[in-house]
Amino acid sequence: MPTMSAVKAIRAIVTGRVQGVGFRYATLREAQQRGLTGWVRNISAGQVEVLAQGSATAVDDLVAWLAAGPRLASVVKVEVAATEPDLDLSTFHVRF
Repeated sequence: MPTMSAVKAIRAIVTGRVQGVGFRYATLREAQQRGLTGWVRNISAGQVEVLAQGSATAVDDLVAWLAAGPRLASVVKVEVAATEPDLDLSTFHVRF
């Protein structure tokens, strides 16, 4: 298991047409391809929330991908904040 100092963790809120367009499952696939742990979920304000952690490069790559999202999405804004890593997370999954 990586040490906490080797893990970058972020929480992102994605705004736009991001619900009902496959955004969560596309994010799941993208995060898994980058070897990240964390989760993605819809939130009641019509946005998508993402907690992603792993290598700084992989996290930064996912954040860049979030700005575009999957083909049917229309992302208006991505707000990203650093957060403390949760080393108990071992996978990336969709939360409901």
